[in-house]
Amino acid sequence: MTALSSLWLPILVSAVFVFIASTVIHMLLSFWHRNDYLKMPSEDKAMDSLRPLAIPPGDYMVPYCAGADEMKSPAYKEKLSKGPVMLVTVRPNGMGGMGRPLVLWFVFCLVIGIFAGYVASRALPSGAHYLRVFQLVGASAFMAYAAAIWPPSIWYGRSWGATFRSTVDGLVYALLTAGTFGWLWPR
Repeated sequence: MTALSSLWLPILVSAVFVFIASTVIHMLLSFWHRNDYLKMPSEDKAMDSLRPLAIPPGDYMVPYCAGADEMKSPAYKEKLSKGPVMLVTVRPNGMGGMGRPLVLWFVFCLVIGIFAGYVASRALPSGAHYLRVFQLVGASAFMAYAAAIWPPSIWYGRSWGATFRSTVDGLVYALLTAGTFGWLWPR
């Protein structure tokens, strides 16, 4: 066993490396995620029709179903067949700043480093071999960065292409995290 407190450096450095890698992926390799979201047909018309509704920011399911009984009702089934069937996230109007999301992303990277480090610290002693550290931290980080992305495609119809690309991103982040921990594991 290794003290989690002795892993502060690999936790911090791996978060920085992942943050940099994600910036490169999303800014310099912008083609990679270009097709994650499609342009809605008749976008202006759709926006003009929704604007007067003043829908507050939030996550919505259309048509909405309050429970199993309503799901069986002919009215709900008719709404489903008429369509459109949507899962929609409404965000506040205007250009959202990048500061808060970037800070939250970095905190998320730190949290993944803490949990991946925790798993490895319970199983490995100080001085553990690089490859063993890499395996445990990499598997834990992959579960956090990548496997958590799959349920929206499984349950909500998110594009499997977008999920695949994000899974590849998660694999890169997990490998960076694993390599950093292997490199900086306490001797």
